[in-house]
Amino acid sequence: MRAWVAEPPGPIRRVERDVPEPGPGEVLVQVLACGVCRTDLHLAEGDLAPRRPYAVPGHEVVGVVRTGGARFTRGDRVGIAWLRGTCGLCRWCRSGRENLCPQSTYTGWDADGGYAEFATAPEEYAYPLPADEDPVLQAPLLCAGIIGFRALRRSGAGRGSRLGIWGFGASAHLTLQVAVAEGAEVHVFTRSPAAQRLALDLGAVSAQGGYDRTPAALDAAIIFAPAGDLVPVALSALDRGGVLAIAGIHLTDVPPLAYEEHLFYEKQVRSVTANTRADGAEFLALAARIRPRLAITRYPLDAADRALSELAADAVTGVAVLTV
Repeated sequence: MRAWVAEPPGPIRRVERDVPEPGPGEVLVQVLACGVCRTDLHLAEGDLAPRRPYAVPGHEVVGVVRTGGARFTRGDRVGIAWLRGTCGLCRWCRSGRENLCPQSTYTGWDADGGYAEFATAPEEYAYPLPADEDPVLQAPLLCAGIIGFRALRRSGAGRGSRLGIWGFGASAHLTLQVAVAEGAEVHVFTRSPAAQRLALDLGAVSAQGGYDRTPAALDAAIIFAPAGDLVPVALSALDRGGVLAIAGIHLTDVPPLAYEEHLFYEKQVRSVTANTRADGAEFLALAARIRPRLAITRYPLDAADRALSELAADAVTGVAVLTV
């Protein structure tokens, strides 16, 4: 089968591999589409230390089950997301915080992902998906959507609140639509004029440069851009009691903070670490109701290297998806 492997700190490389054999509790999935996530780029460029040599990236995988199991049968449409496994026994797993499990494993990092024609997935960590929808539209929901949803919940934004979003890529443009649907007033900060136009088109009240002043004091903020120097910018924009959620798995160093300007008046900073399966199920059900619009750039599987290169150059507006 065709596949791509990561060789940090260099670009990904195309290879030919045997079709993988599913292990106990796993299903074999024929890949239909796979989203291109910035985490894939961090892995390819070495920002994330590889956990296995020559791993196949990709954790927004939509496919068809070819070897069934106890939960899924042959022909079922499924989604494979970032969280791949947890121990189920530690205090984090037992308290509903499996995303913090010290033994957690991840698709495209600990095990091969969806930049390939076939992939395997543990049944208990795969999501059932409707088979009558375009798989390209489903793929971004599985990470960009789910992790943005968790970041939104971590920020505490809700009906009547003012939310600021820094960075406007795949996850942010889905998160904006959920926040608007739930009654929040959203302000977007991004350097890309095309992304600013998209944000306004999707319901943002304002869209401006990443370091511009916010039009109004914010109750909540989310940083999607992997830029630590945005942390004091976002904190300065928060009103008293505001919460900043940092959504990325990788962030450059945060500069020194001034306590009175950035943290006083009970402002909070919260990181976002992966997601739980409950987050995924809740978001997918919500997405089925609100039907978010997706700005998608499609690439064939053979152009996965170009997709990552254009993502690195901020040349993708919205989301990039590989079609297999």
